[in-house]
Amino acid sequence: MKKYIFVLDALELMTKLFVGKRVEGVLYMDENTGHLTFKAYNRQPRKRDKDRMVKKLPWGWVKESMERIKVFGSFPKEYSTPQVMGLLEEHTKEAKNALIERELDLIEFC
Repeated sequence: MKKYIFVLDALELMTKLFVGKRVEGVLYMDENTGHLTFKAYNRQPRKRDKDRMVKKLPWGWVKESMERIKVFGSFPKEYSTPQVMGLLEEHTKEAKNALIERELDLIEFC
């Protein structure tokens, strides 16, 4: 059994398909015409500012986004647990100092 599907914005849909992209959309019965219709979603890429590096640390980094201050730390497994705990303390102190320096720079800038 053959079914005909009416496609809204067929030229735009075909250009996406020829490029090799997938097209997401909705397939429905049109209430007015009673025909099977496909309507592609108009997906827009998310626009987000990149995080600003505050300071690079020996075992990670401190970054600033629009809403958050991010601290990342990654320690090698070759160190024992007490050594990692000591490195974690140093890492936290350096991250705090980086935030203090950032605040001082902001005050001097204003």
